[in-house]
Amino acid sequence: MRILVFGAGAVGQAVGCILAADGHNVDLIVRERFTETLRAHGLAVTGIFGDYKVESENIGVYSDITDVIRNRYDYVLITTKSYDTGAAVTELEKISSQNFTIVSMQNGCGNLETIIGRFREARSLGARIITGFEIESPCLVRITVSADDIHIGGFKEGAIPTTVPPIVEAINNAGLPCVTTLFIKRDLFAKLLYNCALNPLGAALGVHYGALGDDPDTREIMNITIREVFAVIEAMGGKTHWDHAEEYQTFFYEKQIPATYNHRPSMLQDLEMGKRTEVEALTGYVSLHGRLYGVLTPVCDTLSNIIRFKEGNSIK
Repeated sequence: MRILVFGAGAVGQAVGCILAADGHNVDLIVRERFTETLRAHGLAVTGIFGDYKVESENIGVYSDITDVIRNRYDYVLITTKSYDTGAAVTELEKISSQNFTIVSMQNGCGNLETIIGRFREARSLGARIITGFEIESPCLVRITVSADDIHIGGFKEGAIPTTVPPIVEAINNAGLPCVTTLFIKRDLFAKLLYNCALNPLGAALGVHYGALGDDPDTREIMNITIREVFAVIEAMGGKTHWDHAEEYQTFFYEKQIPATYNHRPSMLQDLEMGKRTEVEALTGYVSLHGRLYGVLTPVCDTLSNIIRFKEGNSIK
C-alpha cells in the first residue's frame, strides 16, 4: 500500500514509521527543518507499543507537495494541527486527480467537514486517536500513553465505507491497535469532551493529566467544562456515546484519566516550544458554537482566553 502522511509531526512520524517498518511504501511531508536529519538517519518509534526503526532509504521525506506530484497514493493521512487543515487541503488539491482516500488524524472538530468540502464525502474518512505521541529527539518519537484503539470511519453514521477496512487492517497489523467504527462523528465529539476537559487546563497550569484528576478543585473545573461541552454538542444536534454529562464523567475519571495519567498536554508542549496551539479547535470551538446556539460556556471561554494570552506571549 502506498501512503502519504501530510504534516508529519509526532503523530504523523510515528504512524508513518510504523507503517513503513511493516513494508508499506510511505512518504512524509514534513517541515523543512526536519528533512535533512530524517533523510540522513531515518526514523524510529519507541514506547508502549514496542520499538520500530525504518532506514532513510525505506521512507520518503519531503517538504513540499510538488516533490511527490508524480507519486500515486492509496491513502493520504492528514496529521497537521487543526488550524492548518484548510492549507493542507489546498496543497492536496494539487494532486487531487489521483484517486486516494484522505484520513483526518487530527485533534478537534471541524477538520473532517473541511476535507469533505473539497474532496467529497466518498473520499474522506475521520480517525479518532487518544494516544500520546512525543518527539523525544530528532528521528525518535515516543508513544507514551493510550486510552483506546484508533477508530476510523466514514462521515455517514451507521455505515462503513469500503475504503475503511484496508487502512484499519494496515495500521493494526503494523502494530498500532486500530478498529473500524460506525460512529466516527460520535467518537470525535467524545474526544472533544476529553480534550477540552484536560488539554487547556493542563496547559494553563503546567501539569500532566493525572495531577488534574487528583485535585478536587481542578476536578470541579473539568466537571463544569464537560457539562458545557456536552450542552453545546446537544444544541448542535450531535451525539456522543453517553446520555448525559454525568455518565461521561464516570467514564472519564475511571477509565480515561488512569490510562493517560502521566501524559503532558499537547497544548502545553506547544506553548513550551513557542508554537501556536489548537485551542480554537477545542474550547474555542465550544465557545464559538455556544454563541451560535445560545449556550453559555463561561469556563470554556475563560480557558480559551488564558491559552490565547499564553500563546501570544510564547510564540517565537
